[in-house]
Amino acid sequence: MRSRLFRWIGIGWILALLLAACQAPGGAPPAGKGRAPLAPEGTLLRKIQDRGKLICGTKYDIPTFGYLNPQTNQVEGFDVEICKAVAEYIFGDPNAVEIKEAISKNRIPFLKEGVVDIVASTMTINEERLKEIDFSIVYYVAGQSLLVPKSSTINGLQDLKGKRVGTVKGSTSEKNIRAISDRQGLNIEVVLFDTYSEAVAAMDAGRLDAVTTDDIILYGFVRQEPDKWKVVGGRFTVEPYGVGVKKGEKELLEAVNATIKELKASGRWKEIYQKWIPSDTAPEPPPDDWRAVLQP
Repeated sequence: MRSRLFRWIGIGWILALLLAACQAPGGAPPAGKGRAPLAPEGTLLRKIQDRGKLICGTKYDIPTFGYLNPQTNQVEGFDVEICKAVAEYIFGDPNAVEIKEAISKNRIPFLKEGVVDIVASTMTINEERLKEIDFSIVYYVAGQSLLVPKSSTINGLQDLKGKRVGTVKGSTSEKNIRAISDRQGLNIEVVLFDTYSEAVAAMDAGRLDAVTTDDIILYGFVRQEPDKWKVVGGRFTVEPYGVGVKKGEKELLEAVNATIKELKASGRWKEIYQKWIPSDTAPEPPPDDWRAVLQP
């Protein structure tokens, strides 16, 4: 009887030690309910899995994509849905994510410095940025356009000669409008801001003639104040959006890509589109390859 008691005590101690080893820092925790396998030690994905949450950078001032709703104090929009979908893929829980504000000028630094794990923040994939970070497959395609007051006589790029046009520091929109101004001899005065909401506020105060960035961002401001603003000029660029990941973190990049592929294949991408973007019908999801998007 006593030997059997000692045997059960011994088994109990062994089980307790095994449980402690699994829960101790550096131990191998279970992969959880997510679909991402447990990543190797030392990788960013493993760090995220050990932490128990994903940290995702997005904008707070873009209605429809990343917007801090003053009524709910929650960040919402298309990009936030992408962040939550990645968290669901990794953990099985779309709420296992912390959203941090990442404006245009600090998106890439935040990734390189480890402030955030991924960035879903209306960020265009291009060759220059690919030298610094990795990008997921394409999850949305926008195009640059112009926002002007409802009473403005500006109808397109040809009307911007000598005008003051606002955009955001570190954005592709800044580079595009400068290049267009030089190429067409428009002599546009480009005025830079930290956020698009600041640029729109400056236009509201009469300090700008127009604001330029991706059309879907501009339509968000029209949606908020339809009697004040209008979008003109059509699309004069093509902007394939991707999720930014720190360079070399292939396990995390694979998880993000798998998430986006699932969203496209399952029909959830269309559901997200219809939830956040004013449209009667959702288009087909964009092709995965950003270069294919740029082809005429």
